[in-house]
Amino acid sequence: MIKNLLFDLGGVVIDIERQRCVDAFTRLGLADADSYFGDYAQTGIFMQIEDGSIGTEQFHRALREKLPEGTSDAAIDAAFQAFIVGIPAHRLESLRTLRRQGYRIYLLSNTNPIMWNGIIASEFRKEGLTREDYFDGMTTSFEARAAKPDAEIFHSLIRETGIKPEETLFFDDSEINTRAAEALGFRTAHVRVGTEFTDYLPK
Repeated sequence: MIKNLLFDLGGVVIDIERQRCVDAFTRLGLADADSYFGDYAQTGIFMQIEDGSIGTEQFHRALREKLPEGTSDAAIDAAFQAFIVGIPAHRLESLRTLRRQGYRIYLLSNTNPIMWNGIIASEFRKEGLTREDYFDGMTTSFEARAAKPDAEIFHSLIRETGIKPEETLFFDDSEINTRAAEALGFRTAHVRVGTEFTDYLPK
């Protein structure tokens, strides 16, 4: 019996567009910006800030060395957050409805402190609420110091929340991540492009 619904953010709850981020960093002067960003995971220093290997200050310092002199931290953050398009209102409403129906709602996201404390927090405030009003527990890669599909981020979630994988349906837009979850006993739903997470809910 499914008691818990576990959500990825990007591509499931939040709309994202990789090319917007690539274009923003290209305009800033980052050489070969396209090589840093994948559809489901980043590389180099962008992955290091997502998996908690480095903090925001180290990230800014390392990136400024690759950008024209005088590039500000604010400009870097704005370019990075261009990855996020936003959360459609109907998805926020769906999360609230599912909680009212008795499901426990959790979040498991590969993300970074810049987006998490910036645009992501802002998007969840659109209804006058906060992230905590939508989720019973939240695990992020930069805080867990592990990123999907690494099993450690799932173990961190289980330790923090006490949820049982066999009672949990995990929604993610990456099949690699859903397979990693399945190996640990989670039920999964691979949310494909052009669909909504509500399409995969138990009947």
